[in-house]
Amino acid sequence: MSAFVERFDLGDRNGPTIAIKDCIDIEGMPTRAGSAALAEILPARRDAAVVDALIRAGWHIVGKTTMHELAYGMTGMNPVAGTPLNPQDPALIPGGSSSDSAAAVGSGEVDAALGSDTGGSIRLPAACCGVLGLKPTFGRVSRLGAWPRESSLDCVGPFARSALVLRDVMQAIAHDFDGGKAARPLAKARVGVLATGSDAAVDAAFTAALRTAGWQQEPRELPGMQAAFDAAIAVINQETWSAFGHLLDGGKVGADVAGRLRAAGTTTADARQQAERVRLAFVADVDRALEGVDALVLPTLPSLPPTLAEVAAGHSVIALSRLVRPFNLSGHPALSYPIPVPAMPIKAGLQLVGRKGDDERLCALALHLERALQDSQI
Repeated sequence: MSAFVERFDLGDRNGPTIAIKDCIDIEGMPTRAGSAALAEILPARRDAAVVDALIRAGWHIVGKTTMHELAYGMTGMNPVAGTPLNPQDPALIPGGSSSDSAAAVGSGEVDAALGSDTGGSIRLPAACCGVLGLKPTFGRVSRLGAWPRESSLDCVGPFARSALVLRDVMQAIAHDFDGGKAARPLAKARVGVLATGSDAAVDAAFTAALRTAGWQQEPRELPGMQAAFDAAIAVINQETWSAFGHLLDGGKVGADVAGRLRAAGTTTADARQQAERVRLAFVADVDRALEGVDALVLPTLPSLPPTLAEVAAGHSVIALSRLVRPFNLSGHPALSYPIPVPAMPIKAGLQLVGRKGDDERLCALALHLERALQDSQI
């Protein structure tokens, strides 16, 4: 089960159901971002742009979902706001920071959900919870009314259990999204395959899914991935400190996030400038790698998610984001699709990365992969 912050009814009660991450404003409700430090915040004065768009498009908003505190963590564990159960296996982390949005979709409580992705926070929990998650091209979906207010990395995007529902959400929240193009499964595609050194189980799932998809494959390289990962860490640290560092004074920020915030406050201007130089180079690298292919493909996560007990015992999770975080830095759209893991009851994630503004093509590729995987199981 998910850990809804609050349940309610907005929009068309006959429409498809959707939940909203609690870092996105809904008029008349406080936006607490999973933090006791924001428990007394005043209700939002107006709906976020995406909320308004969903209501206008006939969606039924049924509640707010909890999250890793201040959207600043990858496990989804939150002792104050609640840790949702991973619908694939309750012993595993649900992933963060959009933990409950992924869990609510994966458990079937809602048709779709909105999350936000600053360093993998849609794709990572999507892979953990066995659902689809899309980080749109940076700037494609309005962030007006989303927290943090200023970010050069963050994107609002959808979770769903099917590619067509994912398409439907994007059609509602991105005014220029071509739903027709996204609904045509792209079977005859050429993809650039990135070597990632992922764990054996993930690699086996990835290889099998690509074989089932039947796309033409070409090896591609992104040697700047590690530098982009490091640079993205520097940027998110500097920007999160700027947005939320002042909350430490009240002593109500959870211990894990408080520790990371204090460390983030030491990010220097030189480190940020170097990160921006890496960003420019990595954007060019990704654009180059995309030449002649419809998308780049790689696993979403390099390993299967750890258990809640392992994380509580000190298991480090930072490496879980090493394949997703670089594309926040570059701003390219990226979609995680759930794929079977041979001889295991849970699914891993296959990540599709596309050209900026080509979010529709990723949805079309995901739709073909979905149908190919379904046909292979008949």
